[in-house]
Amino acid sequence: MLLTAAALAVLIALLPLGYLLIRVGEAGADRVAAELLTARVGELAARSLGLAAVVTAACTVLGVGTAFLVTRTDLPASRMFSVLAALPLAVPTYIAGFTWISTVDGFAGFWASALVLVLCCYPYMFLPVAATLHRADPAQEDVAQSLGHHPWRTFRSVTLPQLRPAVAGGALLVALYVLSDFGAVALLRTDTFTRAVFTALELGFDRTGALVLSTVLVALTTLLLAGESLTRRRSARYAPVGSGARRPPVRIGLGPWRWPVTLLLGSVSALALGVPALNLTRRLVAGVSRPGSLVEMAWAAGNSLTVSAAGAVLTMLLALPIGLLVARAPGPLAATVDRLGYLTHALPGVVIGLSLVFFGIHVVYPLYQTRWLLMLAYAALFLPLAVASVGAAAAQAPPVLDDVARSLGRSPLRAFTSVTAPLVAPGIAAGTALVFLTCMKELPATLLLRPTGMDTLATELWTHTTVAAYAAAAPYAALLVLLSAIPAWFLAARSGAIGGDR
Repeated sequence: MLLTAAALAVLIALLPLGYLLIRVGEAGADRVAAELLTARVGELAARSLGLAAVVTAACTVLGVGTAFLVTRTDLPASRMFSVLAALPLAVPTYIAGFTWISTVDGFAGFWASALVLVLCCYPYMFLPVAATLHRADPAQEDVAQSLGHHPWRTFRSVTLPQLRPAVAGGALLVALYVLSDFGAVALLRTDTFTRAVFTALELGFDRTGALVLSTVLVALTTLLLAGESLTRRRSARYAPVGSGARRPPVRIGLGPWRWPVTLLLGSVSALALGVPALNLTRRLVAGVSRPGSLVEMAWAAGNSLTVSAAGAVLTMLLALPIGLLVARAPGPLAATVDRLGYLTHALPGVVIGLSLVFFGIHVVYPLYQTRWLLMLAYAALFLPLAVASVGAAAAQAPPVLDDVARSLGRSPLRAFTSVTAPLVAPGIAAGTALVFLTCMKELPATLLLRPTGMDTLATELWTHTTVAAYAAAAPYAALLVLLSAIPAWFLAARSGAIGGDR
């Protein structure tokens, strides 16, 4: 039953990919080969992979380093830095891009895109690593140090292997985000696959060619998933030593590096949050003073909140059976179902949107121009984020408790609702918050699938930005960041870094 529900959920999420393959198949092998075997495709692939590699490497160094400093050292104001490290999740890349353009003359190109994406994406690495460090049993580190290992050698030989699954998962999310990002690379004029696909579709002269280009993103995603799977097989997992209550780890003294490191983390936060905040504040007053702007903002905010909440709920409903299957019945079949959900995660939102427009017009017309199709697009795009949260929480819920409940005569459904569900609830809440946050920021699919007359904060922001009305766009950007900061703070608190032992 669980496998059937999981398979049905992933099939729903794969609807856009099915449309993509059907349309590419209709083009014929000769047309596909002509589109793919070109020097431009090679350049786009090299640039997209290069950008993903640079951003992922930088996010790994920055995210792991920040997580270690706030959880395992005597860094001053570590709680404040934990919050600051999570808040960039609330800043959409297109907002960060246009604030940097407005602040620095000539800010554009590959390295400008890499900088903006690193500053926006490193929380995807920081949050899981901080959570792992907070929950890790320090007993093994104590054993290593009792054998004479220096603290940094203990970190390399004992702590780092425990972080490997979290680092691999965070790196995968960052790389997939970079491959699918459109806002930052478009504003900063960096030619990647997503920009090329969007440009071809927007101009309307080569829709088939754009869809063929999208299949390259699917191939690149498959390669990334295969690499992450290899890392999982090679990873070492360390069970807690002994039983009883876990004690907090001993914090490492930074010594003379304490204040230089504090200054470094402060500088990162200033670049990630300070530049957007100062730029938006400078333009905010002029934008709010426009006649009718407050009413428009209230309607847009209401639409953003309701459609994002509905999309997060639908995504979590689809993710539950997949996450439980991965945690409770691991194996090739569960891994395949889990990995299939990632294939649509790397597709540009515009491709997801177009596929569901086709699906709505030709298959489920009553749903066309309704919020249901937009919610389905969110589920297809962000399903892996919810599955990862549910799977991690379910893996920590001992299956034996469920077996005991069923041996006492409870039905499978009642055993799940009374035993498993309460244990998985924190993971469900974290996954729902992460998907809600991401839905609030999503732009291309929302532009295509929103019902006529329904504007969100993201679409209003984009509409004003495209005509260079930056003052009018600033209030929508500021409100979007403010509302997105609430789930971002919740995720930081869930990681344990904020309320951790001090």
